[in-house]
Amino acid sequence: MLVALMVTCVGVFAQTPATATPNPITASEKGFYGLVSGEVIAAAEKMPEENYSFKPTPDVRSFGQLVGHVADAQYLFCSTALGEADPVKAIEKTKTSKADLVAALKEGVAYCNKAFASMTDAKGSQMVKMMNFDVAELSVLSINTAHADEHYGNMVTYLRLKGIVPPSSEKQANQGQK
Repeated sequence: MLVALMVTCVGVFAQTPATATPNPITASEKGFYGLVSGEVIAAAEKMPEENYSFKPTPDVRSFGQLVGHVADAQYLFCSTALGEADPVKAIEKTKTSKADLVAALKEGVAYCNKAFASMTDAKGSQMVKMMNFDVAELSVLSINTAHADEHYGNMVTYLRLKGIVPPSSEKQANQGQK
C-alpha cells in the first residue's frame, strides 16, 4: 500500500510542470504570511477599544501592547530581509488607542509585503545577520510569520476570555454552515 502511494505521488509530481510557479518557496511563504497577518489584523480589529488595556494576568502584555509588539516585530524582521536599517517605531511603548495600533499593525504588514514583493527563491537563500546568527533571508520572513502566528495564539486567548469568537474560529464555523 505504501509503495503504491509513493508511486502515485511521484507520478503526480512528475506531471506537474516545473515552471508552474517561478518561486515556489517564496510563494508558499508569502501565502502563509498573508493568512497569518490577516488573522492578526482581524483579531486586532475585532477586539473592542475598551479591552485594549485588558491583561489576563498582571505580568503579561495588555491586548494593545500585544498588537504593538507584533507591529514592531514586522519592522524588525522585514527590515533585516530587505537589508535596511530597522526603522524602530516603538509602537508597543507609544501607541495605546485601538485606531492607532490597528493602523500601525497594517503599516507593518504592508512593510513586510514590500519585502515579499522583492523576494525570490534565489534571493531568499542569501545569508544575513539576525540576532548574531547567519540566517537565510527567506528564513527571516518565515520567522516573522511564526512570531506573528505565536502571538495570534495569545490574541485568541484574550478574545476568548472576553467572550469573543476569534477570526479563525469564526471562519471555520461559517465554512461548516455552507
